[in-house]
Parts: sequence; C-alpha cells; structure tokens
Amino acid sequence: MNFIKPYRDFSLFLAARFPYKVQKISVNAGFTCPNRDGSKGRGGCTYCNNRSFSPGYGKPQKTVSEQMADGLRFFSRKYPEMKYLAYFQSYTNTYETLDVLIAKYEEALAFPGVVGLVVSTRPDCMPDALLDYFEKLSKKTFVLIEYGVESTLNKTLERINRQHTFEDSSEAIIKTAACGIPVGAHVILGLPGETYDDLLNHAAELSKLPLTTLKLHQLQIIRGTAMAKEFELLSESFYIFELNEYVDLCVDFAERLNPDFFIERFASQSPKELLVAPDWGLKNYELTEKIIKRFIERNTVQGRLWP
Repeated sequence: MNFIKPYRDFSLFLAARFPYKVQKISVNAGFTCPNRDGSKGRGGCTYCNNRSFSPGYGKPQKTVSEQMADGLRFFSRKYPEMKYLAYFQSYTNTYETLDVLIAKYEEALAFPGVVGLVVSTRPDCMPDALLDYFEKLSKKTFVLIEYGVESTLNKTLERINRQHTFEDSSEAIIKTAACGIPVGAHVILGLPGETYDDLLNHAAELSKLPLTTLKLHQLQIIRGTAMAKEFELLSESFYIFELNEYVDLCVDFAERLNPDFFIERFASQSPKELLVAPDWGLKNYELTEKIIKRFIERNTVQGRLWP
C-alpha cells in the first residue's frame, strides 16, 4: 500500500504526465542576468552565488548537448530506462535574443531521451514573443516555466537587489498560465526584515495565483555573496532558523497554501564549503522526512487553513 503524503508532492505531478520515470538534467547555457550586466543593476541578487546550486556535471564552458550527455551518464547507470527533462537552471534562462534562446532549447530537446523542458527565469524577462514560442512548444512537448518570486514583499525584493516587483511576478505567472503552460515559483523563507507573519502571508498571496508548482528554500548565507558580507556586519538583522523551527514553519506555510499546488521541495542544499548558515547537517530527503513526520504529529495537511 502506498503512503499518501500530507501534501501534494511533485512526483504526483510528474506521474500524471509521464508513464515512465523522468529526471531533470541541469543545464548552464551561459546566460547572465539583467541585474548583473547593468541593464537593471550590478552585482546580482545579494544572496546569489550560482555555484551553490549548479551541479558538478554541468559546466558552462560545455555545449548544451555535452551537458545533457554528462547528465545522462550520471543518472542512467542507476536507471537505464529513465527519460529526461532539460532543466535550464543557472542565471536567467530567457535573457538573450530569441534566436539564441530557441537554438539552445531545441538543441536540448533534440537530445535522445529528452521528453520536455523546464526553464527557470525572472518574471521580468519573459517577452511576449518568447511566451508565444513556449505556448506553441507546449502543445508538442512538456514545458514548465519556473519564476523566481522569492518574496511577495517589494521592500524585501528591493533589499536583496532583485530589481523587480511582486506585481511583475504576478503578471508573468498569470500570462504564462493563460497560455496553458504549467508555472512554478521559487520562494525563499527567512529573508532579512521579514517576520513570521510575513512568511505565512507569502503562502496566502501565492495561493491567489494560477501556479502549478512551488519550491520553498530556506534562507542560506553563501560565501562570496553580498549577503554574506551583510550577515558578517549586521547579523542582528537576520533570523537564522533552527532545524525544528524551520520544520514547523514549512508545515505552517503548507497549511495556508492552495491545496492544488504541487510542492516540489521544502529546502535547498548548498555545498558545505560554500555554506555559512544554517548548517543543519541534513540531506534534503532527511529534512523532508522530518517535515512529513511533523505533519502527521500535528494531524494536518496542505491547505487545511486555506483560504
């Protein structure tokens, strides 16, 4: 008998769409961001060091096909019948000319065993012409667009140098969903200046949007970032969650979340050599197990307090 999780797990979303196992292969296509190249700002988001979430098998100096081949070799040893989603992950993956972008996506989709595309980007970097392309593509193959929302508070977005607003996020999500494309969002829990009530209100605000998937990330202080310098100088302006506090926060958050959303993850995991705080000493799956246990202990489920 299969255990039914107290929240809508991302694996349910994939199982409803594919009759076989699928795995994302991360691609670094060599793009940049508008708040790095000067068109909106410099220095990037204060929390961001791209090395903290780019896997070892994907190197930007390699072509898309070479990275896909590396990823397939990495995963196919254990699951030879696996199919793959090309995951354009690093930096802003819709921030280039249309011709360059489409060429990169089509190269990935042409790779043997690839059955779809996942594109991570900023909500202010989705031109109508590109959205039209994704709408047409989604009628032929699987497409998921993920937007970095990070916070629903504009004062926070300004502080962390996102260079876009929550209204930008809402507009991009609504327009993408209207094209029949599944839409994901990334949110960071614990950004400086946000109260516990602010964090729970993120769930309420996001639940008003036509999202399909959601990724939650605990705030991580990463070496080599502007936020790491801020943390060193003004640590009192940060609240770093203890493990059990964060477990409860995830349950509190999920209780207020639209029960139709699929939660892809509750936390991110950066390389230990880059991580300043918090160092919980757990793998992601171990943290997820603790969160599921807390759901059960509290006899609650995703969406219990929604709307």
